[in-house]
Amino acid sequence: MQGQSADAECSEEYYTTLVNREFRASASTRTYSAVRGGQAMAVKGADRSLGGTVHRQDCLCYRRNPSGSLYTTPEDLDAFRLECGRWRIRGVVTEMGLVPKTIGMRGGAAIFAAAFMLGGVSGGVAGQTTTGQTASGQKMVSHDPAEPLSGKLPVKIAARPTGRIARKTVDEKGMRSLISELVGCGTRLTLSSWDDPKRGAGCARDHIKARLDSISASTGGKLQVVVDKFEMTAERTGGKAVPLENVYGILPGTDEKLSKTIFVVSGHFDSMPSFKDIMDPTKDAPGADDDASGVAVSMECARLLSKYAQAHGGLRSTLLFAAVSGEEQGLLGSTHMVEWIKQQGYTVGGMLDDDIVGADMAPGAPHRVRLFSGNGDLDDADSPARELARAVEEIDGRTSVRMVFRQDRYGRGGDHYPFYKAGMPAVRFTEPLEDYNHEHQTPRTENGVEYGDYEKYLNFAFMGNVALDNAEALRELAMAPVPPTKSRLGGAVKPDAVVSWEAEDDAERTGFEILWRETTEARWQVFEFVEKAGETVLKSVSTDNHFFAVRAVGKNGARSIAAPTEMERRAPPGPTK
Repeated sequence: MQGQSADAECSEEYYTTLVNREFRASASTRTYSAVRGGQAMAVKGADRSLGGTVHRQDCLCYRRNPSGSLYTTPEDLDAFRLECGRWRIRGVVTEMGLVPKTIGMRGGAAIFAAAFMLGGVSGGVAGQTTTGQTASGQKMVSHDPAEPLSGKLPVKIAARPTGRIARKTVDEKGMRSLISELVGCGTRLTLSSWDDPKRGAGCARDHIKARLDSISASTGGKLQVVVDKFEMTAERTGGKAVPLENVYGILPGTDEKLSKTIFVVSGHFDSMPSFKDIMDPTKDAPGADDDASGVAVSMECARLLSKYAQAHGGLRSTLLFAAVSGEEQGLLGSTHMVEWIKQQGYTVGGMLDDDIVGADMAPGAPHRVRLFSGNGDLDDADSPARELARAVEEIDGRTSVRMVFRQDRYGRGGDHYPFYKAGMPAVRFTEPLEDYNHEHQTPRTENGVEYGDYEKYLNFAFMGNVALDNAEALRELAMAPVPPTKSRLGGAVKPDAVVSWEAEDDAERTGFEILWRETTEARWQVFEFVEKAGETVLKSVSTDNHFFAVRAVGKNGARSIAAPTEMERRAPPGPTK
């Protein structure tokens, strides 16, 4: 059987190396080739690869014979796994079922193991054969029927928004200087002085407010700076009402309908000494990592996005850059902030908590930042928090973010928790591995070991990456339409799944993406794009084998957080009493 030469010229090429194999992708002809040991293999998908995936049913696999022509070789399919088992993501081709070497840079350009790539939101391939290995070392092969049975045409997926924030624009020196100022306050314990300009919580508040005032002045005055004063009572305040203050920078949205949707990024500026001294304001508590680092990330997001909004005419939704107090005393500042936001008439679109995001001392740094999200009270781990985590990972890339499917670290808590418990989308960023000698420690040296949360233990390259991850996620989320509402899944005990949803009119929206995923898969894939809200029948797709969701897509390419479908609840028949 004759076919196209595997080494045909390509008008646009991308290269990478996976397990000593070179893959070449032609964006014009959609022909994929691999070279190994002088033999050429090719997979031809024609233009069916639109959307980032060459679909199985459209592929022909060839091998060069001695005459130079190409013919099919089924025996090589198992050896090379070239049956459309590759994805082109941001200009890089990778292969399923293999463990490639990491290459390139951050933000999705680097390639990790195929397991990372399979789950990304893209046009999905149903009904393919995949191979793997169990924990016991046994070879595992799954071979499932295609859904739908007749095969599914690929989905043309809209490009992500242009104008991504560049890593080089992140001001690591500015973040370092703010942390130095906060550490210089000696302690920032909530129970310390709010009036002393040189020591205590008030000292920290003044530095943070000054930083926000400077950002506002340099970006046209759009950033509104608020000092929110209140009182709270908790066990760690001695059961007495104590004064607290939060500092907010608010960048108003420009869209009439979306300006009351608010996306929050927050770090806490209070610090603490060792637990035995947790109510002693005379003890030093530098708190460089916990959590001056999170405050620095929040303030850098304020600078980056205020500058972006000034240059691009604003963002659709409102952004709130917060530095809160009282975290170490029992999440006091964030608990109050939830109520404050409600009182201002805002709806929380998403909350990013940055807490302990400054240190990354393990070999090979900088590493990925951890992103924690709880599954809430819904079935199947589809809480608003989990959907926010998936959205952030998709925006920033799996080379940047390590999703952790738990509400927080074991036995720990953070300022995202009050938002999470209120049913809002809220997640926590935290460094890859914590060093407990440099958290919650009164500074001292014991048995030759130095304790204390000092600036010298921070990694500012890593922290700059975290700031970029937060800022880019906020940018795209604030550009996106409102998520769909009342998403439902019907079709129980029927051959077709039925997905329905509602959405308000939005002139800046181009349509909706219907998402699906295997019940054991962590990430969504795009099943279909539709222009209008309502009801869509997914022919020959079982309601049993997948979960479904819907998200809105803007004309600018920005996606809303996904809205998982709620299922019809039918109790199984049981005995009569």
